[in-house]
Amino acid sequence: MRSDRFGDRLARAVAGRESQLVLGLDPDPVRLWPAAVADPGNGSVAERAGEAVAAHCRLVLAATAEHCVGVKLQVACFERLGAPGWTALAGVIAEAQGLGLLVICDGKRGDIDVSARAYAQAYFGSTPTPFGPVPGLGADALTVNPLLGLDSLAPLAEIGRAAGSGLFVLVRTSNPGAGDIQDLVLSAGQTVSDRLAGLVRTLGGEPGGSGLSDIGAVTGATAPQHLERLREAMPTSPFLLPGVGAQGGRVQDLAAAFAPGPGGGLVSSSRGIVFASETAGGEPARAAAGEAARLRELAWQVSH
Repeated sequence: MRSDRFGDRLARAVAGRESQLVLGLDPDPVRLWPAAVADPGNGSVAERAGEAVAAHCRLVLAATAEHCVGVKLQVACFERLGAPGWTALAGVIAEAQGLGLLVICDGKRGDIDVSARAYAQAYFGSTPTPFGPVPGLGADALTVNPLLGLDSLAPLAEIGRAAGSGLFVLVRTSNPGAGDIQDLVLSAGQTVSDRLAGLVRTLGGEPGGSGLSDIGAVTGATAPQHLERLREAMPTSPFLLPGVGAQGGRVQDLAAAFAPGPGGGLVSSSRGIVFASETAGGEPARAAAGEAARLRELAWQVSH
């Protein structure tokens, strides 16, 4: 178990690597780098697919890790392969952490307290059994859905804190339909996103020595007009800013996220990095490294 809080670890990692870039990995088994499928192995279809996905992720990490502070793993892209997918997920987490990266599992979990505790054990802690504890994945952070209310988030926060891990709560997301719910105005004059921001602030409590809380917020880069208001509502929460690149978000529009300092915002890009060669040309690893370096430099400039 880690002894210090996620917000403080995040601040140190950003400062040490001079990067706020988070590599998004959403592996599609039919759209992998060619080198990942060069040796299909001899297992079942699911086992070969799982190994190919893991190989693809290792290749992308090797090409881009020096430019990143973390990696965001889309859990669904691994889970759909069954048990081999979960094995691949665990392996990629270990690989990324071995490279010094923070690992954010993008699972958007959210359920009643009993289930929330089980999710927390799976991602952060361990599960007691009559035969001894079963260790979880050891992720550094998890995205969570607050729709069920504060009591559904509390067990995740509790177990995460004990492990030195954190949460990123969905507040104003990057998808085109986000406004269908999140921009609705409530009777008090607040939007749904404003109310969710209040939950994040309550759950986060007092920040650590870095000034950053261990409870962050997902605030999509595709809707930067909300960032200043949400930053005022959540002054110490780190913001996870997905949607840069293929979804249309621009790093230049994200300055409000960095009000608490360079660690206040994590800029996440997935397809824009992984498939940079499709627009820039050249070999996939070289193109991905070039795009990651460009985004890293741009985010660092915007945050200062």
